[in-house]
Amino acid sequence: MQHIPHLLQNLIAAMIQYDSIMKNVTPRQLARLAALFYALSMSILMMIIQLIYQFLYQEWAFSWSLIFLLILCNALIGYAVYLFTLENFIYRRIKLIYKNIHRLKSPDPDQAETVDLDKNILEEVDAEVQSWAKEKKQEIDRLEEMEVYRREFLGNVSHELKTPIYNIQGYLDTLIHGGIEDEQICLPYLNKAATNADRLNTIVQDLEVITRHEAGELQLNLEVLNIYDIAQEVMSSMEFIAAKTSTTLLFKDGSDRNLLVKGDLDRLRQVLTNLITNSLKYGKENGRTWVGIYDMDTRVLIEITDNGIGIGEKHLPRLFERFYRVDTSRTRKNGGGSGLGLAIVKHLIEAHQQSIHVRSKEGVGTTFGFTLEKVSA
Repeated sequence: MQHIPHLLQNLIAAMIQYDSIMKNVTPRQLARLAALFYALSMSILMMIIQLIYQFLYQEWAFSWSLIFLLILCNALIGYAVYLFTLENFIYRRIKLIYKNIHRLKSPDPDQAETVDLDKNILEEVDAEVQSWAKEKKQEIDRLEEMEVYRREFLGNVSHELKTPIYNIQGYLDTLIHGGIEDEQICLPYLNKAATNADRLNTIVQDLEVITRHEAGELQLNLEVLNIYDIAQEVMSSMEFIAAKTSTTLLFKDGSDRNLLVKGDLDRLRQVLTNLITNSLKYGKENGRTWVGIYDMDTRVLIEITDNGIGIGEKHLPRLFERFYRVDTSRTRKNGGGSGLGLAIVKHLIEAHQQSIHVRSKEGVGTTFGFTLEKVSA
């Protein structure tokens, strides 16, 4: 009795090993095993008949050559029968699933029309099904994320367009209902309506730029440019805006004045203008905005840094999304905007086949950096 637990352990181990072996058996190997088992069974049966007949009648029922021939025939017949059964009734259905999965995953419909019986097709089918299910789940997750993003985008577009339209309607209604006769109301309201119309036009134009880029229709006029000269030009054009908050615009120490890049002049002006405007908008009174230009071997790094209010870490991953605002009330206080400035910057830099990044710390400041292709002098 004391050996029973040991025997059970051996039995369990043998079953596990058997399961592991059978798991890796191919259909053709299974057919051969089945045929061998069938042949051995028939051989044992014939031997039993032979022995019984000899015991009853004191002579052999069959000659040994006949027994050997029957065993061989049984083995061949068994192999053919089992292989036919597996291939035509079981394996054909598995193969159909296998090919359908490949057909869905591959643009080539004939890629998996033939399947090797000597491969472990059951394992392959299982792996293919799991891989296909994983891909479909990821695709569903992406579609759900896109649906959430679409709803947010439509809501944001509606909100951004509604404000200037509502303002324009209000000013025009006031003028229509007698305000046009009042000189103190007429001209100021017309100016305010025109300002909101300009803002509405800016939103539409910015959306058009993003849409053209995403559709692959944004064409760049690439040429060799001195990025320092462009940055200096933009900074000079924005000195009046910077003076409103007593912000100083200057280059960082170590900025290279002679770096040439390949880019679209108008688009790079737009990128620098948007980033510097953003730094002024969220800067502080008597603050500073620095522009840094550095040689990075095959690329040129341009950084716009301010010592303003900074951005919370949780906002950084979504900062380049369309209409995403860190603080809506603070944005309105600083003059509004289309809400598309950083999204456009990202699209324009990507149109140059380059990248943009941001780092920030609340209360310290923010740095936007992007690269451009360097051109050797």
